[in-house]
Amino acid sequence: MDAGTAISLIGNFVVIVGLVTYGFSLFAEYHARGRWAKNVTGLLAGLGMWVLAVALLVTPANAEVIAIIARTGASKFFLGISSGFLLAAITAFGIITYSRPLRLWHERRIERDLQSELPRIP
Repeated sequence: MDAGTAISLIGNFVVIVGLVTYGFSLFAEYHARGRWAKNVTGLLAGLGMWVLAVALLVTPANAEVIAIIARTGASKFFLGISSGFLLAAITAFGIITYSRPLRLWHERRIERDLQSELPRIP
């Protein structure tokens, strides 16, 4: 194993451990706030569907088809689509995150303007 492969392996392991740790911390937060039941059912359903997909994928006939597809270079196409979806998710998160404070600022400004137009009654 050369140095590049070892660094890549260690980096991937660190990222996976970090994601698992972060996932457990999110689970603990949801459990502490009482909203965990809905999220756990979604998580378990998602994991069940993922395991079902893997079980259907690893049949001998499907493995042969996957090997044929892998030789065509389709992975670059799927990598491009995956990157596009990830960029769309990041963009959506940014819009959702930053639109709420702007909306609240705008609402406060409108309220302040309305308050200044009201007559002062002692």
